[in-house]
Amino acid sequence: MKRLFLLLALLVSVNLHAQKFDGLADAPQMGWNSWNSFACDINEKLIRDTADTIVRLGLKDAGYQYVNIDDCWHGKRDKDGFIHPDPERFPSGMKALADYVHGKGLKLGIYSDAGATTCGGKPGSRGHEYQDAKTYAEWGIDYVKYDWCDTKGLSAQGAYTTMRDAIRAAGRPMLFSMCEWGENKPWEWAKDVGHSWRTSADIYPCWNCELNHDAFSRLGVLRILDRQAGLRKYAGPGHWNDMDMLEVGMGMTADEDRAHFSIWAMMASPLILGNDLRKMPESTLRILSNKDVIAINQDKAGIQAWKFFDDGRLEYWAKPLANNEWAVMVLNRGEQVVSTNYDWKAHFVSDEVSKREVDFKKATYAWHDIWGGKSGDTSAKLDAKVAPHSVLLLRLKTKG
Repeated sequence: MKRLFLLLALLVSVNLHAQKFDGLADAPQMGWNSWNSFACDINEKLIRDTADTIVRLGLKDAGYQYVNIDDCWHGKRDKDGFIHPDPERFPSGMKALADYVHGKGLKLGIYSDAGATTCGGKPGSRGHEYQDAKTYAEWGIDYVKYDWCDTKGLSAQGAYTTMRDAIRAAGRPMLFSMCEWGENKPWEWAKDVGHSWRTSADIYPCWNCELNHDAFSRLGVLRILDRQAGLRKYAGPGHWNDMDMLEVGMGMTADEDRAHFSIWAMMASPLILGNDLRKMPESTLRILSNKDVIAINQDKAGIQAWKFFDDGRLEYWAKPLANNEWAVMVLNRGEQVVSTNYDWKAHFVSDEVSKREVDFKKATYAWHDIWGGKSGDTSAKLDAKVAPHSVLLLRLKTKG
């Protein structure tokens, strides 16, 4: 009961103009989440083993820092309404698990929902927002993914702002990842509410498909990419368009995996791994730990890419980087190998969002092919072949 009185006192003292914690997502967040591979089949051993694996495989050194527990960790609420973890799945408790993850130099994330129940039918946070945020802070949680099931009649802006304020009142910096699937256009109002917001339905590990369920659909890589049109102006340091968790290593081809990872990097989407890290082959690890692709995603300029040219067979995407550098991605959506003989000097590239531009008639850039290893410069046409369901990913630096 004492905890409940303390909570009520905390509510009275809350600043009505509370803001999210700054500095937690100056670059898109990187980590791992349990849902894509395990859904509700989770326990504390899986989380500990995954944290160990992130460190052992060098993924921590590559920038992945969050170990996020998704739905179904929940036990019951006690008589005062405070949530507890499932005692069979998490017998040591969340505080002990957070301490273990922190001991590895990593951070622990947790999941809840704006409704009375989660998507998996567990207790949601509706009516318990301040209690739950306080509990998470006491456990040592660093990241809150907040879903949107069982929310009929709720205002998304109101519900997410309430949890933001609750997290702020709890006093522990926790990254706030909003997961309402873009249904309420969070990019228009959530810059000061969350550190990232989902822009589409859940992802599915396919190139260009839509998997229909009774009440919802899951989307392939290209379907999610196409839903980003017009959203890049809303993204930047501390507030990112989230294209959902990665499906690299979950059944697509190697070309599709490299393209998927490249697209998410170019679009400045959070890089949250979804595969079973304990069992992945070396080829998947090489994709997920590619430091040059990660550097594009984590670039301090924080600018999302846009498609600046489409020749009907290949799409050309540009991302301005810090220090007057650029990333260029050539995307082959189709089923056949396509050759490019792109003339750099034929296109003046100008970005209305960042106000960055480049005229290859006046400036020559050296380029490096990140996946293929080749190099060249923009004084000559780009002569390359792009495999189906694949990308050519280049980093450009001025010569001289």
